[in-house]
Amino acid sequence: MPCARPAVGWDLFASELAVLFRRRRTWAMLLALAAVPVLIAVAVRLSSSPPEPGRGPPFLDRVTQNGLFVGITALVVCIPLFLPLTVGVVAGDTIAGEANLGTLRYLLVVPAGRVRLLLVKFAGAAAFCLAATLTVVVSGALIGAALFPVGPVTLLSGDTISVGESILRSLLVAGYVTVSLLGLSAIGLFISTLTVVPVGAMAATIVLSVVAQVLGALPQLEWLHPWLFSHYWLDFADLLRQPIAWTSFGDNALLQAGYAAVFGALAYGRFVTKDILS
Repeated sequence: MPCARPAVGWDLFASELAVLFRRRRTWAMLLALAAVPVLIAVAVRLSSSPPEPGRGPPFLDRVTQNGLFVGITALVVCIPLFLPLTVGVVAGDTIAGEANLGTLRYLLVVPAGRVRLLLVKFAGAAAFCLAATLTVVVSGALIGAALFPVGPVTLLSGDTISVGESILRSLLVAGYVTVSLLGLSAIGLFISTLTVVPVGAMAATIVLSVVAQVLGALPQLEWLHPWLFSHYWLDFADLLRQPIAWTSFGDNALLQAGYAAVFGALAYGRFVTKDILS
């Protein structure tokens, strides 16, 4: 009997993933993300001259030298808008979508409890963050290998690593970006508990991601920058040095954990008092 509730939690999580990744909307967003590195690679391949250093997104000038940089360049392009947009859609729909469809009350009939349901919804949003980031990286690696030479990679520190190790570095960068999006996922989860209109929760989450990045670009608010959930989003360059500098990874993880804790608590406070019959 003590194992019944954990089993319910895992079953609920499996059901959440099945519903999330069976939706056409989810696959449409993943396909749109996969198209970004393809467009970048094709544009560079068809260009009459290679990109000049310092022009365009970071790492763009390295694409023609090594196709493995396509995925990293695509991440830089996707992080400010495309990834937050898709994560905002998924996170904003977590609770509000169920309430709008009238299925929230039936989910809570299962002996899982509201807290467990919140955790499952957040875990589902986190799983999408990972899937979205990996989609960009894998799509970039495949199109990069198809259109450009692939070989040992020269890191930002000047050291050269093998193709196998460079793939591991790319996966590590994907993990960094996934962690970066967890704070936004928690914010979206909280906003989703405030309304039964999923579109409103999605829009509010996306707008907040844009606002955070605008505030982060203002030098007059430099004191605020370290507290913004978007502050470390593009600081994964330390993972492309030898040896790896883990400081930014740790600072980013700590910041996102703080946002997850704060907005998770706010979501809990709202959800446990929410009238699901209204």
